[in-house]
Amino acid sequence: MMARLDPGHDGLGGRADDVYEALLAAHAGLSEVESAALNARLILLLCNAVGDPGAVLAVIAGAGKARALD
Repeated sequence: MMARLDPGHDGLGGRADDVYEALLAAHAGLSEVESAALNARLILLLCNAVGDPGAVLAVIAGAGKARALD
């Protein structure tokens, strides 16, 4: 699987809003610590679902570069 780092690419088949809403709902009512723990679990599960270490590492590197631009 090739990592898609282009922020304009919709890899969610037009359902990005659904995913965003589900993420918001999952975090509703959580403390900052609980929210961080949920994010950590989500990241690990999504890495496992991708199943391609090279793609995961590329996405991590891309996320780090994106932060540097903020």
